[in-house]
Amino acid sequence: MTPRPRDAAGTRRAILDAGRAQFARDGFERVTIRSVAAEAGVDPALVMRYFTNKAGLFAEAAALEVVLPDLTGLGPGAIADALVDRFFELFDDSPTFLVLLRAAATSGEAAERLLAVLLEQAGPALATAAVDRPAERAALVGSQILGFAFVRFVLGAPALTAMDRAEVRAWIGPTLARYLTDRDLGPA
Repeated sequence: MTPRPRDAAGTRRAILDAGRAQFARDGFERVTIRSVAAEAGVDPALVMRYFTNKAGLFAEAAALEVVLPDLTGLGPGAIADALVDRFFELFDDSPTFLVLLRAAATSGEAAERLLAVLLEQAGPALATAAVDRPAERAALVGSQILGFAFVRFVLGAPALTAMDRAEVRAWIGPTLARYLTDRDLGPA
């Protein structure tokens, strides 16, 4: 067997890619340093060298930035379209989102990280469209999106996995807009 040429950046990237794939597939608890190392084709000591431990690897594999569009001044239909489109981009383009979503079901650390993304990144953008009680309204939007994503991507419900973006927009878009803009929503 010919040894691989040394490439620290490539090795680190291979470990991170393997970790991200395993966290997305198996959640936080079932992933081990050894399984990540085996998938990356490296010695487990290298995982420790680059990431210190499984939590360090997870922290980097689960780093997620959610940039929502500016919702200021948009009507309910435009809000719904903008949010559904952005979340589909996130689902399609970010393996990190699925890492966090799967792991949050079994890991307190992952759940805290996902909640922080919702509160710190998505919350302020959603608040710009909220007619009142922005924290509650943003949390309701988050619950709808995360619930949809969990049932579609983690549980694999056929009715949801078969839906294209236009169908999702038609089904949940009005609910997202209602959560943010309906003045009659909530306690009197």
